[in-house]
Amino acid sequence: MNLLNYLPTVPDFPKPGIMFKDISPLLADQKAFSFAIEQLYGLSHFCEFDYILGIESRGFIFATALSQVSQKGLVLARKPNKLPKKVYSQSYGLEYGTDALEIQQDLLPSMAKVLLIDDVLATGGTLAAAASLVKKAGAQVAGTLVLLEILELMGSQKLGIENIQSKSLIQI
Repeated sequence: MNLLNYLPTVPDFPKPGIMFKDISPLLADQKAFSFAIEQLYGLSHFCEFDYILGIESRGFIFATALSQVSQKGLVLARKPNKLPKKVYSQSYGLEYGTDALEIQQDLLPSMAKVLLIDDVLATGGTLAAAASLVKKAGAQVAGTLVLLEILELMGSQKLGIENIQSKSLIQI
């Protein structure tokens, strides 16, 4: 199954010059979504992990499904002011601005191995910020796993500089 057939490009979203990959058709097609999760689960075996960290918001979808399939705990990296307890916070740059992520301080045990999940790897800023949060919590980044990687933006090189192994199901 060619999953790119379920990931149309939307030009100039959310800003002019950005070529946004829409995952909605993939999610709406049960067979395509199930196939994507099966393939991501197979790729997840490149590292050992105790927990999955899903990145808001589209990363939550894939992380939740992978958490169920892999039978691992799920931790959410949220946008600021969405979590009720004390948090670790990390700002980061996007290809079209800046943002921040937070995780609750009491969820990851010290030295836990954490697999970071997101939908798209572009510049690597979001995943690098999530990795910083895991490290602030005293846990270890086992690796990153994404549905789609945009190769020309070289995000995996940024993660490689930080010695983080990264895998992607689809590269464009």
